[in-house]
Amino acid sequence: MQTTPAQSGHEHAYPAHWEADVVLRDGGTAHLRPITPDDAQRLVSFYEQVSDESKYYRFFAPYPRLSDRDVHRFTHHDYVDRVGLAATVGGEFIATVRYDRVDGRGLPASGPADEAEVAFLVQDAHQGRGVASALLEHIAAVARERDIRRFTAEVLPANTKMIKVFTDAGYTQKRSFEDGVVRLQLDLEPTDRSLAVQRAREQRAEARSVQRLIAPGSVAVIGTGRAPGGMGRTVLRNLLAGGFTGRVHAVNHAFPEDTARLEPEGVPAHRSVLGIPEPVDLAVIAVPAEQVPSVVAECGEHGVQGLVVLSAGYGESGADGRHRQRELVRQARSYGMRIIGPNAFGLINTAAGVRLNASLSPELPAAGRIGLFSQSGAIGIALLSGLHRRAAGLVGISSFVSAGNRADVSGNDFLQYWHDDPDTDLVLMYLESIGNPRKFTRLARRTAARKPVVVVKGARHGGAAPTGHAVPSTRIPDATVSDLLRQAGVIRVDTVTELADTGLLLASQPLPAGPRVAILGNSESLALLTYDACLTDGLRPQPPYDLTTGAQPADFRRALAGALADEECDAVVVTAIPWVGDASAADLAAALREAVAASPSPAAKPVTVVHLEIPGLAEALAEPPGADADAGGAAVRIPAYPAAERAVRALAEAARYARWRRLAAEPGRVPEYEDIDEAGAAADIEVLLEAHGAVLAPPPEGPRAVTLSAPDTQRLLARYGIAVMPALPAPDPDGAVRAARRLGFPVALKPTAPHLRHRADLGGVRLDLGGEMELRRAYTELTELLGKPEEIRLVVQSMAPRGVDTVVRAAIDPAAGAVLSFGLAGAPSLLLGDTAHRLVPVTDRDAAEQIRSIRTAPLLFGWRGATPVDTRALEELLLRVSRLVDDHPEVVGADLEPVIVAPHGVHVLGATIRLSPAPARTDLGPRSLPVV
Repeated sequence: MQTTPAQSGHEHAYPAHWEADVVLRDGGTAHLRPITPDDAQRLVSFYEQVSDESKYYRFFAPYPRLSDRDVHRFTHHDYVDRVGLAATVGGEFIATVRYDRVDGRGLPASGPADEAEVAFLVQDAHQGRGVASALLEHIAAVARERDIRRFTAEVLPANTKMIKVFTDAGYTQKRSFEDGVVRLQLDLEPTDRSLAVQRAREQRAEARSVQRLIAPGSVAVIGTGRAPGGMGRTVLRNLLAGGFTGRVHAVNHAFPEDTARLEPEGVPAHRSVLGIPEPVDLAVIAVPAEQVPSVVAECGEHGVQGLVVLSAGYGESGADGRHRQRELVRQARSYGMRIIGPNAFGLINTAAGVRLNASLSPELPAAGRIGLFSQSGAIGIALLSGLHRRAAGLVGISSFVSAGNRADVSGNDFLQYWHDDPDTDLVLMYLESIGNPRKFTRLARRTAARKPVVVVKGARHGGAAPTGHAVPSTRIPDATVSDLLRQAGVIRVDTVTELADTGLLLASQPLPAGPRVAILGNSESLALLTYDACLTDGLRPQPPYDLTTGAQPADFRRALAGALADEECDAVVVTAIPWVGDASAADLAAALREAVAASPSPAAKPVTVVHLEIPGLAEALAEPPGADADAGGAAVRIPAYPAAERAVRALAEAARYARWRRLAAEPGRVPEYEDIDEAGAAADIEVLLEAHGAVLAPPPEGPRAVTLSAPDTQRLLARYGIAVMPALPAPDPDGAVRAARRLGFPVALKPTAPHLRHRADLGGVRLDLGGEMELRRAYTELTELLGKPEEIRLVVQSMAPRGVDTVVRAAIDPAAGAVLSFGLAGAPSLLLGDTAHRLVPVTDRDAAEQIRSIRTAPLLFGWRGATPVDTRALEELLLRVSRLVDDHPEVVGADLEPVIVAPHGVHVLGATIRLSPAPARTDLGPRSLPVV
């Protein structure tokens, strides 16, 4: 336990870990940090800019200036019983908060007193930006760290803004009115409501910060070359060619002093952004890396709201570049600005009221309803080009960003924005790293409940983040990442081509109601390939309907109309090859559109086309019909694919997503079990950690885990209703016989040495030993085969009923959190990787789907006439393990192997538990931007 200043005789060191950058309600940023004695002049200057009314609300009396004693008191803290935090922009204070620990009589105190008085002061110009709410979150986290459990505050009734800050925070609170003052008491323990409030504020603030970047009223391109060519001049021309509706300025310190306009573009020219006589919302920076700091400083002084940094020479260039990148982010945030980049490709917004092309893309994409995020400029270019080539008239882009090194603004920020964006119905993302997997899956799950999120992840097998990406490392295998994304409703695809294929279908077609697929066309062979692809991807195809090679567009129309009217199918795949006759690709496209438009529910079933060598068909299906087309046909667009596998894969992903979305509408629950002793387990864990001398080691080592003994493991699992079959040591044959008599025959004899555990392939286990003679003979065989008794550590265990051997594991990843894994023991999980993973806490629905999602799941359900095993009991075991690691973050690892699932019940034959001091839960702490 940390000593107080009274005990130690000196003040505590400056707590640098309390510093944080936060996004405010209006999308700007502020830096929060502890107040120090060096801040005296800043505090005085800040106070001078606060109105008399705000001062009155703070001190309950006129208080025009701070005395020297006040300044000393408000800048000298021990960081335990007296703490002050300041919100700063541009290095200057815009708000402060402080607490003073008090006893039951309201007098200054030290621990163990667990109450503190708290007070705020916000500069009038910054009121309404959510500064006080952010400060309350952070000062509450500081107080909890210092064993303070309650805040009290006295507020004048007229100070309604501050009362609202407290009452809206979501903490459990009491409120009273005494002597003309509102007295508030807040319990600082986070609640479901306070966490919900915090995340809702986070979503609104981060969405607004993206909105400021993506819909500026004015743009300055800094680094616009004097001659054509170069990044700056290219972006300037792209802005103008795209029809940007705002104002554009060209900036280059090398412009001659008498240059007022840049020709032939005809835009105002300036030597510095400070020379622009109006506000600038967005600055696009295309200067060498060594010039960027001075440019950022000028942008900050001018009040620029956001930056797109195209310049290279940062994290991707080595250690010096990584240092420059960190300093760039710190500098920009200190002025309240957010950054896309560095090393970015740019930003696009096709909204009619904006038409922003602040990128290196030569043309503004067609407007549509796809939000596109790419961490790679090259992949971003390929996606934009591919969608334009394949989908002109079919789909379009609402907004696009290529974030480069994504040192600040990331995919998480754009998920926050797209979640509520009325112009975006589908999100496509190319990711090379996930900086905060826990937050990403939370945001993706929330967004996926409204609109599809499709992700392709590069660098899957590299084991490290790409150069330039400053993100925490993660030990999670790619297969686990895939399972966790799917649990969150994310559509995970493997290639950029699949990303585009799936995006085309989701952007132009309704979601299928189920997996049943009708297949029709004029080629039996192509239809059979489609049929096989459906089976491979888990769909349920009907027998193909062959129209024969003589089919004409009218035949396709009638067949498609019949399939759309068939209540036994949920989607239709039309296959087509060149036909005999004079009909054109446009005729076939028109016939298919007419059939869809004329169906009773044209938006009920997705339709896609697979064609081979029919030039112009894809374009005809996508392009808007002519002016003479009927109104119904004008709304119909149908995606076309050059291969059956690509169309079916996209359709299968849509069907899986539709199923997830239906289930997500009624989410599962985390069951409560009356026999779980959470408090007893917590007490056991505290004693065990202390007994093992476990400590929370500083980075980079991190916490050191300890492995519990078998008795301690069994005792802890028993607290959660998980019984482990006892295994008694057998140091010699006589000891084995005594153990068997104690347990009762028949028994099993097996080694427990680490190099032999779970190695049935070595023949090191003897089962169903029914008597003393068999047991002694088995003991001799194993010691001759595997080694001396003290080397192989034999144990005797009661025989479990016959069943299916499985393995249940839980592990903690620092970035993603607790992950529960399940698979069949032995080769299926070890060799084939047939393991399913879910984020903790697992719901009853998660557990049921988890055991059914592995490829070898049929072995649990009576494969080839075998007796089905007790999957209900297995689901309950998964839920109990999930509860254990969720309730106690000190449990950093749990391995149950083997777990025999019998026709009645489950039997855990072996278990290992690893404990470590609980790491800080960053997802439960106050809002803050990632540390750079």
